[in-house]
Amino acid sequence: MSSAPSGGLQAAPLRLQVHPGEQGPAGLGVSASLDLVASDDGPGWLLRYRLEGDIDALALPPPAVGATDGLWRHTCLEAFVQDGDGPSYHEFNLSPSGQWAVYRFSAERQRVPGDAPPPSGPTITTERSADSLVLQAWLPGALLPARPTAIGLTAVIETLDGQISHWALHHPRADRPDFHHSAGWTFRPALPPFPPAPPSA
Repeated sequence: MSSAPSGGLQAAPLRLQVHPGEQGPAGLGVSASLDLVASDDGPGWLLRYRLEGDIDALALPPPAVGATDGLWRHTCLEAFVQDGDGPSYHEFNLSPSGQWAVYRFSAERQRVPGDAPPPSGPTITTERSADSLVLQAWLPGALLPARPTAIGLTAVIETLDGQISHWALHHPRADRPDFHHSAGWTFRPALPPFPPAPPSA
């Protein structure tokens, strides 16, 4: 992958907020940024999530690889990407372990029939110190909606004592976290459409 910028997305990090009904780890800050970059296989997204605080107090999964369901039950960085102006969207789960999940929905919480993990998914790298953790994920254009519009950047954070907190740019429901609610997808950068996939032979 080449990290040469190819288009107009702001790389300035956006701060995520813990759900108002929850209490996150003391002093923890969570932010995310998104860049459109070029690669030998075409354009894609480079997502960066940064956790700042007492990282040693967080429950982080051990290194692993591949597509796996249920990553959202533990520490996991996520993105929800609306497809055009309709109700369909993609969900990306990115674990500090290196594991990932990609889901397609036709409407809120309605999986596309026959949806299965793509043959290859995001490429995830992490850098950790005592007071920060940075997860970087490369999402090739083939994994993304053809016409991405609204984006929700979210995080699930688990501490060593089993406490879970939910973070997002905006929480549309006060009673409980709901990352699938499109009102929480408040990041709307000017995104060019991705080229259509080549026809199969």
